[in-house]
Parts: sequence; C-alpha cells; structure tokens
Amino acid sequence: MIGKQHLTGDRSPSPRFRNHQERRPLPMELDDLPPSSFYQRQASAASGLHRVGVPIEELNQASGALIQALEIRKRYMALSYQSFSHDVSQLLAESSPSSRRSSMDAEDAMRSHRATEAEVEQYLSLHVVSSEVVNKPHSNPHHRPSVSSLMKSNLNSPAEQVLSKATGIRLSDVDSQLDIPSKVAGKATDPWDCAMPPSRHYAYRWVDGQVRLYRTEADANNDRPMAYNYASFQQFVDDLHSLIDMMRDGPLTSFCYRRLQFLSAKFKMHVLLNELHEQALQKAVPHRDFYNIKKVDVHIHAASSMNQKHLLRFIKRTLRENPDKVVTMDKGQPMTLKAVFESIQMNTYDLNVDILDVHADRNTFHRFDKFNAKYNPVGESRLREVFLKTDNYQNGFFFSKIMKEVMADIEESKYTYIEPRISIYCKNKMEWSKLATWAVKNNVYSEHVRWVVQVPRLYDIYRENKLLKSFQEFLNNLFNPLFEVSIDPSSNTDLHKFLKYVIAFDSVDDESKPENPLLVGDVRRPAEWTNEENPPYVYYLYYMYANMVVLNQLRRSQGLNTFVLRPHCGESGPSTHLAAGFLLAENISHGLMLRKVPVLQYLYYLAQIFIAMSPLSNNSLFLNYHLNPLPEFFARGLRVTLSTDDPLQFHYTKVNRSSSPCLSVTTGCSSTTT
Repeated sequence: MIGKQHLTGDRSPSPRFRNHQERRPLPMELDDLPPSSFYQRQASAASGLHRVGVPIEELNQASGALIQALEIRKRYMALSYQSFSHDVSQLLAESSPSSRRSSMDAEDAMRSHRATEAEVEQYLSLHVVSSEVVNKPHSNPHHRPSVSSLMKSNLNSPAEQVLSKATGIRLSDVDSQLDIPSKVAGKATDPWDCAMPPSRHYAYRWVDGQVRLYRTEADANNDRPMAYNYASFQQFVDDLHSLIDMMRDGPLTSFCYRRLQFLSAKFKMHVLLNELHEQALQKAVPHRDFYNIKKVDVHIHAASSMNQKHLLRFIKRTLRENPDKVVTMDKGQPMTLKAVFESIQMNTYDLNVDILDVHADRNTFHRFDKFNAKYNPVGESRLREVFLKTDNYQNGFFFSKIMKEVMADIEESKYTYIEPRISIYCKNKMEWSKLATWAVKNNVYSEHVRWVVQVPRLYDIYRENKLLKSFQEFLNNLFNPLFEVSIDPSSNTDLHKFLKYVIAFDSVDDESKPENPLLVGDVRRPAEWTNEENPPYVYYLYYMYANMVVLNQLRRSQGLNTFVLRPHCGESGPSTHLAAGFLLAENISHGLMLRKVPVLQYLYYLAQIFIAMSPLSNNSLFLNYHLNPLPEFFARGLRVTLSTDDPLQFHYTKVNRSSSPCLSVTTGCSSTTT
C-alpha cells in the first residue's frame, strides 16, 4: 500500500538530511549557482552575513542541501539522456571538495576561463552593435558600416570562439532570412524517408514494472540482462524523501525565500539601470523584431490547436462537401455526416461559435470535468470523435485535414513553430500503430512541427470498465510497441517513421484529484496494482521515466532519436508533483505551485529548468490572471516560456499564437521569453 506519511507533522529534518548538512562544505561562490543571468551582474561586493542574510552555520547547511539536490537531479538526467545545464554542472564540480584541493595549474586554468568570459562580456557590450557606433561618422561620408559587418569583424576573436564552442553556432552561419529548407537540390524530399537500422533480435521482459533487455531468448530465460543502466525504484523513493525533507526544513526554507527576494530586487535594479541600454541594443539590430524572430509554442494540444472560428468553418465546409460520407456507427448501423447532424437537429445555417460552445468560461474554474467537456463541439462527444480524433470510423481523416490547415497557417507565419500534444490512451496495444498510420498515410507533417505524446492518467476508468486488468497492462500498451519497433524497425515501418518526429512524453490529467502523494519502498508493483484505485501522480511519472531510460539507451545504440520527459506538473495538487518533476523531468508545464514552495522554486532556478507557463489557461481553470506568478518567476531568473495550451478554448483570433506579445506586455515579460 502507499505510505501514510504526509507533509505535515514534525518539521525537523530527517537524520539522513542532517548528516548531509553537517558534512557538506560551503561552495566557493554560492552566487555562481547557477551562472547568473545578465541582470545579476550588478551584485554587490558585500560578503558574509550581510551578503546572504543568514548565519554562516545555516549558510553551510543550506548550501550543502542545495548542492545535494542538484547532484541528484544531474544523476537522473544523465541516466535518461536528458539535458542538464553544462554551466551548472561545471559549477557543481568547482564546489566539490576535490576541486578545492586542486593544483595551481587548475587554478590558473580557472583564471584563464574567467578571463575568456570577460572577453565575451566585452564582445557583447553596447559598443559592439550600438546605434552610436552604427551612426558614427566615417572618413567616407557615403559609407556606413552595417551591424553584420561590425559583427563579422569579430568572427575570429577569442570571444566569438568561446560562443561558438558553447552554443555550436557561429555568427557567420546565421542568416536573418534563412528558412528551414523543404527542398534539397531542387527536388522535394519525402519527409517520411529515413534510415532503417537492422534488427538486433533482442528479447525483453517486464520485471517489477520495468523492461529488462536481453541479447537472446536464452539470456532472457537465464535472467542475464544486458549491461544497461536501470532505474532503481527504492533509490527514487529515497531521493524523493530527501527532497521532501529539504522542503520541510525551516532554515533552508528561510534561506531560499531570502535568496528569491534578493533575485527580485536585483531585477528591479537592472530595469532601473539598463532599460535604455537594452532598448538601444534592440533598435540597433536590423530586420529583427518580435514578429520575425523564431518562436516555439512548446505547450499546445493538437486537438485544440485551432481557434473556435477555424473549427466552425471547417465543420460547415466538411458538412457541405461530404454530407453522405459514413463517419460513425450507431447501434451497429452506419451513420453519414448529414445523419449525425440531423440527430442533434443542427444544420450549417444554425451553427455559430456560441452554439459550438467550445470556449472556456468562468464555469470551468476549478472544474476540470467541465473544461474537458469543452472539447465536445455543441456538447456532443460524437462530433469530437468525428472531427478531433485519430482513431475513429474514418481513421482520423477529418482531423488530419484540419491539422494540415493549422500547419499551413504555421508555415505561412514563417517564424512560428509548435510542439503539439497528441494522445496515447494505453487502452490497447494497437494505439501506437494506428496513430503512426494516421500521420504517415495522411502526410500530417510539417518542418515547423514536432510531436509530444501525452499519456492521460486514466487507469482507474479503464479498470472500472474492465478494459485493463492491472497497471502493468497500461505500461505494456504504452511501451511494448516502442521497444519492439526500436529493436526491429522493419516490424512497423510507419511507427518507425513517425517516431522520428516525436521528441517527448507528457503525463496529463487533473492534478487536483485526491491522492496520497508519497510513496514507500514496498508500494505495490504494477502487476499487483489490480484494483480500481488510480495510482498517484508520482507513481505514473516514475514508471514512465524508468522505462524511458531503457528505451533511450536502446534507441541510442541503434542510432535513433531519443525522448525526454516533459509532464504537466504543478498546475495544482501537492508539492510532491513538483519534487518528482525536479528529479525526473527535463522540463515541465505550468509550475504554478512553485509559488508556494520556496525551496523548490529556488532549486528550479538553480537547475535552470524550463517551465512552459500558460496564464490564459490558468485563468480559466486554477488561478486568476492577475495572480499568475509568471512575471515574478521571470524577474527572479527562472526559465519561463509563454505557451498557448488550448487555443480552441482560450483564443479568438486566427493567428492565435500572436496573442503572446500582448500577453508579454501585460505580464511585464520580455518578448524573448516566448
């Protein structure tokens, strides 16, 4: 059973946490965790108590705990081939005891590194591309150097080499007019054409909810797994509890709160000192403004990626052009599209956006069930099945058409990219194959689109309806097709091609559902989870992560793309969701509950974890717009981005992603956060 421990009760840290506090030393430069944002370079030269606001003993304890948490996250990211900030990793290495006992040569190298950073500072300073330099008179009155020529004059400088090494991009390679090419050598390329690695003929078995890979069937029968890295459930439980102990620690909470307040104050100082400076820099860059810089909507759901007027026009046009097309079955009898609308007493003339009723309103606030019902046009689930599903009687034909229209709009805007979520429900093992066939056969593709697969946490509903017998079957339906096609890509060519454009997994559902948020080591394993109780959020997230670890190692050995974990996390519910996201996820969506947990908020800042925030979505579900913490997070240096989430429910205009600049103005965020 799930453990009965709760976040309330004794607030003293556990012995494990206290022991670590006592033995971990103070890092060399606490302000250097992580590398400061550009506005944090105005830090004062104060030191000691006046610098951090806490006694040195508490500072040592707090810094040791924070470093421990960062090292734990680094380990989980490395295990799953997810990204961890290189700069933070380097600073963690510098703060370790071994690095402080390093030789003079290492210290000289560090000083050399700092000198190189100073060159970068000089390279990026105002005089390089300022309007003053651009407009400076020259000996030839008819010649005025362009910004590009000024920047190209520094292409071989040490600073440019540092930037090139750090980012992999040279300024000479950047073309302000460059588009992603859709043609090569004058010939259109097939987007679904990809390499087909040979079959490895591996075997796999499920052991306590995790896949084990074996080189042969004989090895599988003798339990000799391959030398892959496997995630440990007990280790995860211990690490999660260690992080929760930190969240409950009083002195650490006070320290993190003061540091967050300090970051907010430094941003205000930056605005006062450098606002005009930044405006001059921005005006000095030719051609570029908000509308022609590349923007990526990293959190948008495919079934609601169009606005309500677009959906209305599509439904009307489809009804006029295909009234006699059979679209569904009713009591074993085929129904045409015209018959479906006659059954709800509707026609093309009657329909309007008000009758369509897909826009969220105040009635959806704290009512996730009513919000989900907004996906049903005219309140009819049958219309959702016909127009917004990939697995239906006509194999998602209409949904593919409207998705291609959305993609055409995205491509027309030239500088906009999206990463739409599309669902795998895990009700049966054929879902992956059907989804891939839908995408490949209907050519649902764009260079401006990469897919994120979302997995709704609906096991309890499937179990209640006797679609599944245990949570292990849920995992089988999610991962078995992926392991099979990764071992032998020729076993399902459509799925192999589709996975080329899948970048991440997401876990979605209502986080405010009642649950016991904590785990213990002897919790029931997936094969034993046979009742109708829904597993907690952390349980879902761990088993998605653990099997993604093995899958990524397999796919990497095959030369195939790997995946990351980017769940909905912290929109509501207990803070343990955010703790699990800190350990297991590369990025998260929403993160609203960070505002209530200073320790986690400061850790997300230190680790520089991206948070895709959607204030308009939150305004209709969980948090009023004026209370949204996005501006505060941005000011403190957290890596926040603006995203649309569900344009169908929240947007009115055709170019729904253009609302982001307006949103950035009202929240006080720079447009570059989008």
